[in-house]
Amino acid sequence: MSKINKRIIEEKAFKIVMHTVCAAVVLIFLIMLATIVIKGLPGLNLKMLTHQPLRGSYAEGGGGILNAILGSVYLALGATFLAGLIGIPVALFINVYLKKNSRFATLIRFSFDVLWGIPSIVYGAFGFIIMIFFHMRSSLLAGIITIAFLELPIMTRAADSILKMVPLELKEISLSLGATRFETAFRIIFKQAFPGILTAILIGLGRGIGDAAAVMFTAGYTDSLPTSLFRPVATLPLAIFYQLGTPFPEVQQRGYTSALVLMLVILFISIFSRILTKRFQQNVLR
Repeated sequence: MSKINKRIIEEKAFKIVMHTVCAAVVLIFLIMLATIVIKGLPGLNLKMLTHQPLRGSYAEGGGGILNAILGSVYLALGATFLAGLIGIPVALFINVYLKKNSRFATLIRFSFDVLWGIPSIVYGAFGFIIMIFFHMRSSLLAGIITIAFLELPIMTRAADSILKMVPLELKEISLSLGATRFETAFRIIFKQAFPGILTAILIGLGRGIGDAAAVMFTAGYTDSLPTSLFRPVATLPLAIFYQLGTPFPEVQQRGYTSALVLMLVILFISIFSRILTKRFQQNVLR
């Protein structure tokens, strides 16, 4: 067999494997989507979205999931704001103030890569340790801090990857015209990379709103609506976890409905991210 024929066979075999894997991924996604929609859609109504659970609802299945929806939104928005407040300046610092192949920049990127791979339950344990140290109770604030730690490496590395794609000439031209590094970072580099940075922020938001393990020990859970940073708060992932774990069909129905709502929220975030990215793409130099 000639080398050319061998390469053709290898290429065809690789294409078959690639198509098979892609088809398997799509099939798994469709099965999960169909399961959640079929089991969750019958319980989706206005009352479910606008009412909080009734007392004893785990045994009776009464009330709605408004407490979990608001709790997830408050927690994810607060954590994303806190993580972005730290992560975006760090990404700009790496790409503007440090040299391209700086050892310090490499160390920072490696550290965030390691943090990205840590399971979320470890972040929950870390947040629990912080709570004990500061004598805090389970609360919305503790959940926000924990989820911010979870989102920080994701958001920073995503923004860093986008910033590395900005042409180096823009930085050099800006500095040569007398602009400071701070002005270059926020008026030139940030503006060019803004669509990608916005996507990175929304990726972090989607990751934070869908996590359960990190808030299990820190945010707590309550049937009440969130009214204070220092009180426990319900979230959709934990609502799904607790409700599906009960032996009552009515409560399990609410769990599947909660899963459907969470899926729709994440889908909305993804679509919103694409719309905003196209909207601000006009500011990017091509």
